[in-house]
Amino acid sequence: ECIFVRGCTEGVNLVASSYGRQFINEGDEILVSQMEHHSNIVPWQIVAEERGAKIRVIPINERGELIIEEYENLLNERTKIVAVSHVSNSLGTVNPVRAMIATAHKFGVPVCVDAAQSVPHFPVDVQDLDADFFVFSGHKMFAPTGSGVAYGKREWLDKMPPYQTGGGMIRTVTLERSTFAPIPEKFEAGTPAIANAIGLGAAIDYINALDFEAAAAYEHELLEYATERLADIPEVTIIGTAAEKASVLSFTIEGIHPHDIGTILDQQGIAIRAGHHCAQPVMQFFDVPATARASFAFYNTREEVDKLADSIQKVIEVFA
Repeated sequence: ECIFVRGCTEGVNLVASSYGRQFINEGDEILVSQMEHHSNIVPWQIVAEERGAKIRVIPINERGELIIEEYENLLNERTKIVAVSHVSNSLGTVNPVRAMIATAHKFGVPVCVDAAQSVPHFPVDVQDLDADFFVFSGHKMFAPTGSGVAYGKREWLDKMPPYQTGGGMIRTVTLERSTFAPIPEKFEAGTPAIANAIGLGAAIDYINALDFEAAAAYEHELLEYATERLADIPEVTIIGTAAEKASVLSFTIEGIHPHDIGTILDQQGIAIRAGHHCAQPVMQFFDVPATARASFAFYNTREEVDKLADSIQKVIEVFA
């Protein structure tokens, strides 16, 4: 039930294309959330356009949380799939995907979870979530770039057509027709990325050897400390203040473009991400062109958070 892919982007495209061709038809509806990474929006838009379906959007509130009541109201007999991130890459919001999946299943609707930002930061039990599809990238959990996994329940994968065709995924080929290998080979055409898969396995072994729950708790403490430090700076606005967050802190500084923030912090030896984070609908909702985003892992320290806060003060002084 686990398919090797190049990353979360390819994983979502695989699910959207293959599931969509088999199960989505004219008049059907696809639910995506307002906080999704473009990789969990655009593939579904393409499927909707090709199949004559409609995209329905699960809205967020001013804290950057999904409005679950609206989600429940959107589900109906026309809903064919829900696509939602476990953790928002732009806001850090941890979504209640287990409860969302249970609700969707009451309507017989499968759920595709983008787990790119969750699996590196806290333990995840896919069976407990009861996710129908669950995709993640390897490079966010210390594996090589170009590695990742798309998990799908056998009951869906067996019915879905291949995503790509070629060597390795066939059972028989004649000049008239072909039959396909069972899963997961059916979805793994061509020479596999052997080195990447080995690297991903090593990274997973490394994480599993840690006290991952303790690491997750430590990261959460860092996030809370960083939030407190930045909240004390009057010129800083934190974008995304959900009650439950994971290791992402997005912010803006009044009158200073995030790209300038990133450039000056880089000169101070601090690596952040500045931009729309492939989440333009989120930026539009908060009425900002971009944000500066600090991300934390178990190797970061409180001293580094202090340096971040002090360096933000220097950014403000430069533009004063």
